[in-house]
Amino acid sequence: MNRGGGEPVLVTGPGGFLGSALVSALVARGRRVRGFSRSKPPGLSRLPVRFVPGDLADPEAVDRACRGVQVVFHTAAKPPPWGRRRDYVRTNVRGTRNVIDACLRHGVQRLVYTSSPSVVFNGRDLEGVDESAPYPARYNAHYPATKAEAERAVIAAGQGGDLRTIVLRPHQIWGPGDPHFLPRLLRRAHRLRRIGDGKNLVDTTFIDDAAEAHLLADRALAENAALSGRVFFISQGEPLPAWEMIDRLLHAAGRPAVRGSISLVAARRIGWVCEWLWRGLRLPGEPPLTRFVAEALGTAHWFDLSAARRDLGYRPRVSVARGLERLARFLQAGEGNLR
Repeated sequence: MNRGGGEPVLVTGPGGFLGSALVSALVARGRRVRGFSRSKPPGLSRLPVRFVPGDLADPEAVDRACRGVQVVFHTAAKPPPWGRRRDYVRTNVRGTRNVIDACLRHGVQRLVYTSSPSVVFNGRDLEGVDESAPYPARYNAHYPATKAEAERAVIAAGQGGDLRTIVLRPHQIWGPGDPHFLPRLLRRAHRLRRIGDGKNLVDTTFIDDAAEAHLLADRALAENAALSGRVFFISQGEPLPAWEMIDRLLHAAGRPAVRGSISLVAARRIGWVCEWLWRGLRLPGEPPLTRFVAEALGTAHWFDLSAARRDLGYRPRVSVARGLERLARFLQAGEGNLR
């Protein structure tokens, strides 16, 4: 898939978990890469990448970053699970609209947007659903609500004819270098309890496959304009019981398995109380549990990958078992931040 260095590309969030993996994959394929974020990621200095500083909420900064590029991979976002709504709107909604506007203004050819399956999560099981799954009537967290609003804007832009767009929904990205999910899991390992009966199946996405899916989306979009405005679920295609996967991640980090359990109903109630206390009393940090996290851990969510396989040529290359082996070696080498 080496398209050579002819097409300059922009990656927003080049220091993030997915963004950094995507930058490395693009450089390895000989692409001319530009990175855009508030501060320069340390790892970017080791790569032939041009860095443009700026904030997604600043339209002039986004405009500078998009000037002269042909492809934009928009991976930057304010992540879950907790924060003020205005901060999520500022980055996820306004920032994405700024990217779309700059792409249209400068004649960018393609925009690949990183969304999330949580945009269709309604608090109940999602088992083998495809891209026809509707947005829920309401959300209980700012992250999926703002990602859904941004996603709709990208879809609409792709249907306008001047900019080709694809939306990807990779589910729970993990692997060596993960700065979000695994560190949070390890910090809470001593007080974790299984939520529900533990039988809920969940599919995940290894970091290498998540990055590869973005490259495949770009190529498919360049070759087939009919894909513009489309959405695709991305995962490993290996649904496992959620708490089995969590135990295997803990084992890779040398930690014991989770002991004890509570019902999903009880976890939802605890999450609601925690949210009320943290918002009402303006407590620092994030609550120990939210309704969004409780439901994510206590329900099934795995997806039909038929569209991604057919239209993007997506084939997961790293099995869960192989990914866990790589993660364990990474952590044993002392490269992971386990704080």
